[in-house]
Amino acid sequence: QVQLVESGGGLVQAGGSLRLSCVASGSIFSSVAMIWHRQAPGKQREWVAITAPAGTTNYADSVKGRFTISRDNARNTVYLQMNMLKPEDTGVYYCNAVGVPDFNIWGQGTQVTVSS
Repeated sequence: QVQLVESGGGLVQAGGSLRLSCVASGSIFSSVAMIWHRQAPGKQREWVAITAPAGTTNYADSVKGRFTISRDNARNTVYLQMNMLKPEDTGVYYCNAVGVPDFNIWGQGTQVTVSS
């Protein structure tokens, strides 16, 4: 059973930085896409950034130029470096592993709070 454990959340002032980590148990990490999502209070969950097994990346428009997703397949870990944080980045950040045909695992989330 693959499990995902996020860490690195916290309270930061606007303009600051945080780095989130998500460690996966199991041996399939290098063959799955890893996605960071977030959910702000009272809003629907939205995807933030994705890294494919080969390492290509894509970002939501709201975080382009500020966030960087990366993966270390040797450590079964995906990171989300968040710079120039804004209050609207506040929310619970979730790590998600997706693979064919129907592999879809979520972590429990880590809280990020950005104060103005």
